[in-house]
Amino acid sequence: MATRQAQRPQVAKPASEEEPHPPVGRELTEANRFAYAALCGISLSQLFPEPEHSSFCAEFVGGLVKWLQLSEAVLPTMTAFAGGQGGEGADVFAQILLKDPILKDNPLVIAQDLLTFSLQDGCYDARARVLICHMNSLLQVPLEELDFLEETLLESLKETKEEESEMAEAARKKRENRRKWKRCLLIGLATVGGGTLIGVTGGLAAPLVAAGAATIIGSAGAAALGSTAGVAVMTLLFGAAGAGLTGYKMKKRVGAIEEFTFLPLTEGRQLHITIAITGWLASGKYRTFSAPWAALAHSREQYCLAWEAKYLMELGNALETILSGLASMVAQEALNYTALSGIVAALTWPASLLAVANVIDNPWGVCLYRSAEVGKHLAHVLLSRQQGRRPVTLIGFSLGARVIYFCLQEMAQEKDCQGIIEDVVLLGAPVEGEAKHWEPFRKVVSGRIINGYCRGDRLLSFVYRTASVQLHVAGLQPVLLQDRRVENVDLSSVVSGHLDYAKQMDAVLKAVGIRTKPGWDEKGLLLAPGSLPQEEPRQAAAASASGPHTSCGSGCSSEGPEGSLEPGAPIPPLPWPR
Repeated sequence: MATRQAQRPQVAKPASEEEPHPPVGRELTEANRFAYAALCGISLSQLFPEPEHSSFCAEFVGGLVKWLQLSEAVLPTMTAFAGGQGGEGADVFAQILLKDPILKDNPLVIAQDLLTFSLQDGCYDARARVLICHMNSLLQVPLEELDFLEETLLESLKETKEEESEMAEAARKKRENRRKWKRCLLIGLATVGGGTLIGVTGGLAAPLVAAGAATIIGSAGAAALGSTAGVAVMTLLFGAAGAGLTGYKMKKRVGAIEEFTFLPLTEGRQLHITIAITGWLASGKYRTFSAPWAALAHSREQYCLAWEAKYLMELGNALETILSGLASMVAQEALNYTALSGIVAALTWPASLLAVANVIDNPWGVCLYRSAEVGKHLAHVLLSRQQGRRPVTLIGFSLGARVIYFCLQEMAQEKDCQGIIEDVVLLGAPVEGEAKHWEPFRKVVSGRIINGYCRGDRLLSFVYRTASVQLHVAGLQPVLLQDRRVENVDLSSVVSGHLDYAKQMDAVLKAVGIRTKPGWDEKGLLLAPGSLPQEEPRQAAAASASGPHTSCGSGCSSEGPEGSLEPGAPIPPLPWPR
């Protein structure tokens, strides 16, 4: 903790207390400002080489040259860097910056400056955030420090209550000064149902909003936010209503979709948001959409999508009925039958299972269709910027991952689909896994495309049993797309079957590199209205802690009956997921 505090920037005093000073990036020497802009240009060309991103890269570096007050003579060079030339110089420019005394004293200068620059027009492009994360990595700054900068910027704009206490005279004066700020912030940032009314009263509040922001982004940057245009900036970032996705309501039934609502998983606002999508519901602990996501802590503003609950509950109940009613039958049949580790033909499965297959097939088929329709609708919600102009991360398991898949497919067909989605995480996805079907996602997703799969997922194998053996299912195997965004994570040692994605979500999220809440099973999270009591997530955590979900190294198999299945390894006897 002491190390992290030492790395955080020295905040400037409010603009009202001193003469405005330039953004921190301009405090670098001219040579180092050149290196800074050049490194950004090269990084953009490496991160986004696709033609669809070329205009963004060129405009970004062009704006950055002006922002840093570099000579216009360097613009052709920077444009060439953004176009993919001179990539071999990235290490040289990074080393130049690392030796700068300003960065040695305050390593967050570049991230701080890029964040300010990226927010100036009211659109926090997902590609800009990916660039800032990449620059942090090059300059040896912990990636979580960007979250600190974003959170602190928002905290400086929020009204906070301060308890009265006996303190020194200097502290009393400081409190009085902050009270004046709070009064105006209340006028301009009054919240009704989670929605910031800055668009209505921002003209009155803008000067004090700027004063708060100055502590993070400097007086000159704050002055821009405090102007009339700055009010529009804040309105664009958080949407016209400012209430986030909870304010979205389907005005009328869309096609076959009967339910589509965003529920808050956390209380808080953030410059980037996360949407979690549940794949099935069941009685007991997993009867709500929020239940599997109790440990999720990817951002301070997180939502879960409530969709088609009636059909997802029917599917979950069907799974429970089959798994409980056929347990003894499966154990007996397992003595005579063997299931392949991948997709198997219908004749491979025990006749007793095939006889009751319609119990799964009917609700599964209905949910397959509805998940595709929900995904397409989600695409248009995001394209219409209901979430404001902020990066979005999508995480889903089972049919929730299928929602994400069709969301990306739909977005890829629309203009201006770039810069909205930062990362996507698809877990146990019942979708086509052939690379050509994932190729269009490259122009939609700015950051990572994570495919979490389990080779021994017998449920996915069973529902695809009548399909061609040539069919590639993403939830069963890697997606072989050669792109820096795509990350395939074998979760065979973490989950032993399809139903484990919900039950072992804490371990699954950690395995794919998504941050989880420390000690969530002891304290619990602020979940959505109607979500489970805190006691039930604790029970779920206790159950998962006793289960074989710890990830291990290559070649290590799970202790469960459906652990990692390597080529040539003996097939476990049970032909059905737990």
